[in-house]
Amino acid sequence: MTEDLEKVSAAANHDTNSLSSSTISSHGSPILEPNGMRTASLHDYATRESQDHEDVFEVLEHALTPDLETEAERAAREPISYIKTGTSNTSVASRLPEFEVIFEENDPENPRNWSMWYRAWIIFAVAYSTWVVVLYSTCYTASIPGVMKEFGVSADVATLGLTTYLLGLAVGSLVVAPMSELYGRMPVYLICLSIWLVLIIPCALATSLAELLAVRFLGALFGSAMISNSPGSIVDIANPDYLALVMSLWSIAPFNGPSLGPIIGGFVYEYLGWRWNNWIILILGGAAVLMMATCKETYHPAILKRKAARMREENDDPRYWCQYDQRVSSLHLVKVNLSRPFVLFATEPILWFLNIWISLIYGILYLCFVAYPIVFSQHRGWSPGLSGLAFVGIGIGTMVAIACEPLLRKLINSQPRDPLTGRVQPEATALVMAIGSILAPVGQLVFSWTCLPASIHWAIPIAFGIPFGCGNTLSFIYGCNYIAGTYSIYAASALAGNAVIRSVFGATLPLAGPKMYEALTPQWAGTLLGLLEVAMIPIPFVFWRYGSRIRARSPAIRQLREDQERMDATRARYQSKAKRREEREKVKSKGVSSEEGVLQIPTDATDGDTKMAEV
Repeated sequence: MTEDLEKVSAAANHDTNSLSSSTISSHGSPILEPNGMRTASLHDYATRESQDHEDVFEVLEHALTPDLETEAERAAREPISYIKTGTSNTSVASRLPEFEVIFEENDPENPRNWSMWYRAWIIFAVAYSTWVVVLYSTCYTASIPGVMKEFGVSADVATLGLTTYLLGLAVGSLVVAPMSELYGRMPVYLICLSIWLVLIIPCALATSLAELLAVRFLGALFGSAMISNSPGSIVDIANPDYLALVMSLWSIAPFNGPSLGPIIGGFVYEYLGWRWNNWIILILGGAAVLMMATCKETYHPAILKRKAARMREENDDPRYWCQYDQRVSSLHLVKVNLSRPFVLFATEPILWFLNIWISLIYGILYLCFVAYPIVFSQHRGWSPGLSGLAFVGIGIGTMVAIACEPLLRKLINSQPRDPLTGRVQPEATALVMAIGSILAPVGQLVFSWTCLPASIHWAIPIAFGIPFGCGNTLSFIYGCNYIAGTYSIYAASALAGNAVIRSVFGATLPLAGPKMYEALTPQWAGTLLGLLEVAMIPIPFVFWRYGSRIRARSPAIRQLREDQERMDATRARYQSKAKRREEREKVKSKGVSSEEGVLQIPTDATDGDTKMAEV
């Protein structure tokens, strides 16, 4: 679930006011053109002051935008409808460019032109709200003993509360989160976050475990909208030149949610009881809803559609339009989000290996939220609150990974570049993935060998949570970065599939924790998990060395290139026609002024008569 935060959306650019006629396929059906295609051109990035400052998050620019349709999807769905304008009654291609509504320079409606303090407030509000949703997933683990006592169940059964929450986040990322493409971010945030908040109450008052599990699943279903879409809000308002810095600052809160959950939850359970873990989240969540209510819409398509409608009404002219006037049915959107992620996973070898690797790391991370209490509470005799403090090492490791982003960016940008585009190839991020793949098992193995017996100082196993947390964070962030850079406009679907699969791992592995640690002892159980991570180390190295060859054989990537070339050709033809039309209008206007121009010339100074001479 931490990784769902890495589904970073379309890298925002200052070129949203570029040419934007709807692209028409060779079959006459409009192609769903992703925002990132319109808002970030190679020329924009090529003109940066220095390639050393190239933003490694730019490859995630399509992660939260509508994907291009495949030929099969385009043939299967119903025709797209468009908002009626005076120039779209016959054909979208006939829309007049001079009536296109865009973000002008210094446009106050452009979220990137809002005051720095207001944008900082939005970043804080979104980060805090996401943190609360993430926090609720793991603070439950600290109260598992109370749930066991209350309902008379085993540790395995009580752990299902964590499982159902993660599964709810996975399902929600496919169904609820994409609704922002239709209605904008803020309505989805407020509605889903409010429903998530209300569903905490039945959890706090639950009279049976079944009731608790069902409501946690439903709550996570709606809470997923915050996790899946919040990175997109950050990109909406961030200056592209500082996107990596802003994303790093934002990620501090939600990425530390899992490690802070057991710390806060442990002390709350110890002094107030397990039900208060829900009431505390209810209070924190209420503050989140109030904070989000102060934020304006940041989603560029929603703002431009609203602006176009206002201009049509104010000017009483139906010809005003914007590139996002196309309407896709909710049913079609859900179908695409439910089907394409699994189609890609089933047919793409790249996703086979990356999804399994990232999912295993993710599952082991969530298994720690069951294993740490076993080690520090059962074997070392710590109280629930103190056992939660054992996660400080993982939290510090997460912070170290985030703080190293500038150094890692330089490392990535020092790698060989694509000779055609001049940009860093996706394989450059695999080098950082490789570093993470080594750090994670090192931390896991040393923790396992030093966690017991109790005669070993407690600081040693906790300290080795630092490389474990750092390695996990690097693997999550840059693994998703590699997927997005590889699949570009299909990134949203590829990352959605990755999120579902790793959520299944994260939901199921903790169920095996109590029995496994009891049967094998914490040392050997942890060693087994560490060796599984060691077995995965070759995967990022293979992609670093042979990734370009593997990508060249991918059928989805080949189709992606063909679609891109077709769209570029269509856009180039439209630009050429627009340029020729503009030149003809200039020539015509000059001709008219030349014919109508009249100059007065005095031909006889003595009598003062003035004759008119046409020029």
